[in-house]
Amino acid sequence: QVQLVESGGGSVRAGGSLRLSCVASGYIASDYYMGWFRQAPGKEREGVAFIDSDGYRNYASSVKGRFSISKDNAKNTLYLQMDSLKPEDTAMYYCAAGQGIAWDLLREWQYQSWGQGTQVTVSP
Repeated sequence: QVQLVESGGGSVRAGGSLRLSCVASGYIASDYYMGWFRQAPGKEREGVAFIDSDGYRNYASSVKGRFSISKDNAKNTLYLQMDSLKPEDTAMYYCAAGQGIAWDLLREWQYQSWGQGTQVTVSP
């Protein structure tokens, strides 16, 4: 239904910045929401940030003040600006899209479409 392609990952030093992009294609419902998740090897996938159809945004406590999620509707692109990166931010980052009524949009099971992931590595 919705195809998502992430890009922008890479390797940076602690304190550096990266901007992830996620291009969405296909049908996107009016009530859709999008989020960023990450997963480090051997750990569970965790929600990082989301933005709903009204533009409401929220973040995991671990990234508040450092990360910013945004959308460019004209380009069907979701962004995650990551500043002040820490080694613990190292993970595969995934873009996700969902539709319908959802209470907690940092929960993995609220999303139906997923990108392939882009690797972020932060060295000390």
